[in-house]
Amino acid sequence: MSLEGFPSHLYDGEIIVSRDGGVVTITINNPSKMNTMSRGVNTGLLQALEMCADDTTIMVVVLTGAGDRAFCAGGSLDGGLASAGFRDAGGEDRPPPTTQGAIRNLRSMMLSSQLLRDSHFVTIAAVNGACAGAGLSWACACDLRIAAENALFRSAFIGAGLSGDFGGTWTLPRIVGPAKARELCLLNEKVPADEACRIGLASKVIPARGSAFKEQVHKIAKTLAASAPLALKRVKANLIDADGNSFAEHLDVEAERHAKCGFHPDAAEAGLAFMQKRAGEFVGVGQQKPWVASRL
Repeated sequence: MSLEGFPSHLYDGEIIVSRDGGVVTITINNPSKMNTMSRGVNTGLLQALEMCADDTTIMVVVLTGAGDRAFCAGGSLDGGLASAGFRDAGGEDRPPPTTQGAIRNLRSMMLSSQLLRDSHFVTIAAVNGACAGAGLSWACACDLRIAAENALFRSAFIGAGLSGDFGGTWTLPRIVGPAKARELCLLNEKVPADEACRIGLASKVIPARGSAFKEQVHKIAKTLAASAPLALKRVKANLIDADGNSFAEHLDVEAERHAKCGFHPDAAEAGLAFMQKRAGEFVGVGQQKPWVASRL
């Protein structure tokens, strides 16, 4: 199934997917509840990201929230869902919920953060309002966080009596530093857009909101998607691998990828396009003959 036919109805319409060339936009569509997490949101986002991961022609994925009030305000607190939403429902005809069952369910849903961070495409969190709890974790799993003027970031977990999920306590220290991450998580203070940009939590702030903001983010995504495909994907792969490599190991990885990019015709085209001050006309890997692609 292509992304154009994404089955939004299977997820209560709470995840909407659109595509423009190499750019896919995934919208959390629960604005009346500040785009908080639900089973539809979690399962729908995971399905959409898995479909994107299967398509090597996708260059950039933008994650955002519907409306102009919230990106994702985390887990819904209705009925204790934020703490209990991953428990199996008990009842007369069902076994009682267990801690291990909740762990299993939650970990499977947290794969969405892993896909945002580790997939071959560049990910952008278009933070169009409140970004809290697991919503902040999703944003931190993205490669870039672009904030609207009304964006507001908050850890929020400690206020909900929870310790944190979806990877936020792993990504946040790597983005803002260990000391600042402890401050944000423990003091649980709200961070407006300009302050988020100052501390490195937001990549940049666009002085707009709503549709005007999202149009600007889309332009950034399209510019990224116009890059030489192999180079863009391997720059991201280098950055991912840097977390686990020693310096010497990373030099080995860089040398291999850089040399292989140099053998691809897109490298010559990129240089020519730069000199001629025009957009590059790239072919990517998929259109290469098998014996050529095998060297890349």
